[in-house]
Amino acid sequence: MDIIYSNWKTAGAVQNSTVIDVAISEESYNLYNAVYAVAHALHDLLLHQAEFQGLGGVKRLVHFPWKTPQSLCSESCGRGFRKVHVEGKAICCFDCIPCSENEISNETIDMEQCLRCADNQYANMQRIHCIKKRVAFLSNEDTLGMILTFLSLGFSGLTVSVLGVFLKHRDTPVVKANNRTLSYILLISLILCFLCSLLFIGHPNPATCILQHTVFGTVFTVALSTVLAKTVTVALAFRVTSPGRRMRWLLISRAPNFIVPFCTLIQLIFIGIWLGTSPPFIDIDIHSEYEHIIIVCNKGSVTAFYCVLGYLGCLALGSFTLAFLVRNLPDTFNEAKFLTFSMLVFCSVWVTFLPVYQSTKGRSVVVTEVISILASGAGLLGCIFLPKCYVILLRSEKIYSYHSKNKKHFETKMSSEY
Repeated sequence: MDIIYSNWKTAGAVQNSTVIDVAISEESYNLYNAVYAVAHALHDLLLHQAEFQGLGGVKRLVHFPWKTPQSLCSESCGRGFRKVHVEGKAICCFDCIPCSENEISNETIDMEQCLRCADNQYANMQRIHCIKKRVAFLSNEDTLGMILTFLSLGFSGLTVSVLGVFLKHRDTPVVKANNRTLSYILLISLILCFLCSLLFIGHPNPATCILQHTVFGTVFTVALSTVLAKTVTVALAFRVTSPGRRMRWLLISRAPNFIVPFCTLIQLIFIGIWLGTSPPFIDIDIHSEYEHIIIVCNKGSVTAFYCVLGYLGCLALGSFTLAFLVRNLPDTFNEAKFLTFSMLVFCSVWVTFLPVYQSTKGRSVVVTEVISILASGAGLLGCIFLPKCYVILLRSEKIYSYHSKNKKHFETKMSSEY
C-alpha cells in the first residue's frame, strides 16, 4: 500500500510539475510543494497516533487490516475467556484461556479477570452467563425416589403379610418354637424400619430431620435386641433346661424378653443426649452438585450419630457371635443358623455403608442411607421369617408328623410357652 501511495505521489508530482510550469510561477510551485509535504507529514503522524490508542493508561496496539505486516501477535479474547500475558514477549502478546469453573466473562473482550457467579448461581457451558441454581432433594416424584418409596412400601406390606401368617398359625410348632412374643415384636419393628425410610424421602423440614435418625436408631435397636433375645432363648433352651440347672429359672421366667426394653433404653439415652446437645437441623449444600442447591438434614453432632450407629453395631455383633456359637444345635426347629445368616447380612450391609457414606455427597448420602435401611431390614426378614413361612404354608404335614412323634422332646427343648 505504501509503495502504491509513493508511486502515486511521484506520478502526481511529475504531472503537477508539467501543469504548474505552464500555469504558475516558480515561487508558487515551491510554496505548493511545501504545503503538500506538511500535509503528508501530518497524515503520517495522525495515522501513527491512531495505531496506538490508550486503554486504561496502557498503550495498546490496534490492528488495521489494510496494514501489512499485522501489528498484533495475538488475537483478541472473546467472551468466556480471559487473557494471560506471555512472559518474555511484548505486552501485546497474550494467551486466551477459558474462565475457571463458576466464573464468566461476558461484557468486554480481552478481560484479564473473570467474574465469579454468586453462591446460588452457576456458570453455563460457554462461561458467559450465570444461571440460578435449582433447589433439589430426594423427592418421591423423581425416578429414584419413586423406586425407593415403592421398595419401602413393598417390604412393609410383605412384613405385614408375614405377621398375618404368624398370627393365623400361632399355635403351630414352628411359630411357638422360638417365643411367639419376640417374633411379633421383631416383625412389628421391621415394619417400622421399612416405613422409617420414608422420612428420608421428600422435602426436609425440622420435624423430619429430627425423626429421621431418632426413629431409625430406636426401631433398629428394638429389632436387633429382639434378635439377641431370640438367640439367647435358643441357647438357653438347649444348654440350661436339664434338671437341676440353676439357670433354668431364666428360661421359665422369660428373662430373655427383658433384653429388648433394657437395650432399647440404653439407645434412648444416647438419642436423648444427642437431641439435648446438638440435634439435627435443616441445612443447605451449595457445593455438592454444580447446578443444584441441595436441601439436606444436617446431623448436628456427628459424634452422637456414630455413637448410635456404634451401639447398633455392638448389638448386631453380639447377636451374630452368640448365634454362630449355637448354630449347630441339633433340632429341626433350631433357628440359630437363620439368626446367624441374618446378622451376617446385617453386619455386611452396615460395614459397607460406612465407607460409601463417607465418600458421597448431596442427595447420594440420603440414597445410601435409605438403601442401607431397606437392605438390612430385608436381610432380617428374609433370613429369619421366610423359611418359617415356607414350612408353615407348604410343609405343614411333615412338621405336624414330626411334632406328634417328638412332642415331649420338642416341648422340653424348644417351646417358648415357658
